[in-house]
Amino acid sequence: MGLTVLSVAYPLTEVGENAVGGSEQVVTMLDRALTEAGHRSLVIAAEGSQVRGKLVASPAARGMIDQAARQRSQKIHARLIRETLAAEAVDLVHMHSLDFHAYLPAPGTPTLATLHLPTDWYPADIFYLKRQHTYLNCVSLSQEKVCPPSPLLVPAVGNGVDVERIGGRSPRQGFALSLGRICPEKGFHFALDAARQCGVDFILGGAVAPYEAHSEYFAQEIVPRLDRQRRLVGPVGFDTKRRLLLQARCLLIPSKVQETSSLVAMEALAAGTPVIAFPSGALPEIVEDGRTGYIVSNTREMARAIKAADKIDAEVCRNEAKRRFAAEKMVAAYIQRYRQIIAQKAAEREPRALSATSWLVSW
Repeated sequence: MGLTVLSVAYPLTEVGENAVGGSEQVVTMLDRALTEAGHRSLVIAAEGSQVRGKLVASPAARGMIDQAARQRSQKIHARLIRETLAAEAVDLVHMHSLDFHAYLPAPGTPTLATLHLPTDWYPADIFYLKRQHTYLNCVSLSQEKVCPPSPLLVPAVGNGVDVERIGGRSPRQGFALSLGRICPEKGFHFALDAARQCGVDFILGGAVAPYEAHSEYFAQEIVPRLDRQRRLVGPVGFDTKRRLLLQARCLLIPSKVQETSSLVAMEALAAGTPVIAFPSGALPEIVEDGRTGYIVSNTREMARAIKAADKIDAEVCRNEAKRRFAAEKMVAAYIQRYRQIIAQKAAEREPRALSATSWLVSW
């Protein structure tokens, strides 16, 4: 049976192949996979987003994003969700944003909210929402372990990446690499310091989102560390990202927060590139210390690991990415979860059918 799924992205940010944020990339992969499998995909995301299904456009960011801008965008999202559900026969709403609780759909349509960010970034009461047919899922086991007990939680669905599209061969250029949003929690100044300590060239690819704290971090911690050997190349689209990952000697992830996952780490492994990361959140689940990269505790250890990166076997990295992080695995898990949630509601509506569908509704 074909499904109609409404995916709701974070307000003010675009989704598409060249999206920077992890949740936006997951929305892009799910939209593409649903459409290719013959399902109907509707996506609420900022204007300018590139989707395979139907885009319901919300405003994109204009200037600095402050609390007033966030509140305006939440009201618009609430209206767009309401209008879309009134106009379309939606089977399930899948929400991907940090502030999803501010514009939950009215009771009725089953809704799954994926918690892409650290658990303590969300209000505690999301785990006890009273809205019927509302479910939450994490994206890693480490994230799931720190969640409070909640009747809304269903088993985690691990993230995945386009392993085959990322994979390939290219001569290594010897530089260390970091990719992602340039903001305080990503700690890219530690990567710059580590590269300087070991005398290795370094490339940082990413954008500064229009938040005051991000702009201040960039000006105070990143700009003073840049020079001819340590360069900023700005935002990178998929093709440039792939080339950089294939050419880098290693990827550095010096995150200061409890990462719930790391798509860029998975992409690096798909390119055969070892990952050197701080032991933040789910990163030790992704990087096998001494086998597909190194888990380090500080910049001094990171500098030593950069020098040792050539000891990691690229084929081992590629094979592990194929085995563990293929996007197809993630997509299949979500579609199964959609069907389970939809079946759960159907079984509650028709109690006599419960025994016949109980195998569907068990997690």
